[in-house]
Amino acid sequence: MEWLALVLFGLIFILILSGYPVALTLGGLSILFGSIFLGPEFFDLLPLRFKGIMENVVLIAVPLFIYMGIMLEKSGLAESMLSTMARLFGRFRGGLAISVVIVGALLAASTGIVGATVVTMGLISLPIMLKNGYSNSLATGTIAASGTLGQIIPPSIVLVLLADTLSNYSGNQVVDVGALFSAALGPGIILVLLYILYIIGIAIIKPEAVPIHANQQGKEGVNANLGWQTLKAFVLPFLLILAVLGSIFKGIASPTEAAAIGAFGATILTLTQGKFSLRILKEVMKETTLLTSMVFLILLGATTFSLVFRGMGGDRFLTEVIVHSNLSPYLFLALVMVVIFIAGFFIDFIEIIFIIVPVVAPIFANMGIDLVWVGILIALNLQTSFLTPPFGFSLFYLKGVAPPGVTTRDIYKGIVPFVIIQVIFIGLVIVFPEILKIFSY
Repeated sequence: MEWLALVLFGLIFILILSGYPVALTLGGLSILFGSIFLGPEFFDLLPLRFKGIMENVVLIAVPLFIYMGIMLEKSGLAESMLSTMARLFGRFRGGLAISVVIVGALLAASTGIVGATVVTMGLISLPIMLKNGYSNSLATGTIAASGTLGQIIPPSIVLVLLADTLSNYSGNQVVDVGALFSAALGPGIILVLLYILYIIGIAIIKPEAVPIHANQQGKEGVNANLGWQTLKAFVLPFLLILAVLGSIFKGIASPTEAAAIGAFGATILTLTQGKFSLRILKEVMKETTLLTSMVFLILLGATTFSLVFRGMGGDRFLTEVIVHSNLSPYLFLALVMVVIFIAGFFIDFIEIIFIIVPVVAPIFANMGIDLVWVGILIALNLQTSFLTPPFGFSLFYLKGVAPPGVTTRDIYKGIVPFVIIQVIFIGLVIVFPEILKIFSY
């Protein structure tokens, strides 16, 4: 029976990679295996599992954060941020690239949706960087790396789903969303600083690769309205981020309540940008409904899979294999990280969180490993996987909106230094877990 559980796990992966719908593959194949080998009466437990999902207050944060991200995407905030940053930093060599990194980080903290951030940044900033003389590789690498920061910088959908999944399958360990947010804030900020240091290094070593922003040469960048533009582009979004994360960290609001604050604040910001309309509201609500439905349908399928997998003894079998193989916690962690990294080439983070994490979370818990630390490492790993050639999702997003002169080779070449930075930083977080406590509350 335990071997059959592993066969089920393998078949699901094969079918997903073959292009079958994730949610239907998870649920349908699990029901088929469960009905044959456990009996139809086994599924009497399934409605209770579904009810638990529907009553989970934490998961209400998912549609609220999605709404917040899509509304800010429609607000034109990215374009406003970039133009303002270009005026502020464009007079320095490499200032435009640094502006892209900072704007990418702020959009990540505002939206938390990687695909939307990469596409938006690619459409707005890539033509500007190329026009100002940046090499194709440096421009694309900077945009792809900055746009993918939404995987780790809170409030991130990845972290919300990770916290819920780790808590459900870890026994006595409860992984609070707020704790995961505060633990991720330090790594997110450090990554932004490392990206900026890399650009400054390139500016020193190879100054011709990072020119001065053309509109800032001389006094062309002076603008009487710069103060008001800075207020709209940065101060207001920063206050929104501060309200969302600060209310969580200080215990004023739960993550779900903070997500509601974020959704309302995003609507107000769109109003201040002059982009709010009934048509925009309808579009945002429609896209939010579609994305939320997709996430929850996959979650229901994953719940069916985990019920059948555990009912067939798959979790016990894996635990026994790990125990009898005498794998150390660090070696097992390395094995899981490699599996997640490779899986990230082929399937989205939602599927990885709902398929792989429920299988390994009980083993980490039995080993006494801090699951908040594991959650941050998984998020960083997924972010790195999203950037790594030749299969990184972010690279495909960027290639889809890049001008004709930008080749896939340019994108691959440009992202390699940022992937190296990511890998080194993951190693630092493993060796020095204290990094997660920089902004802990």
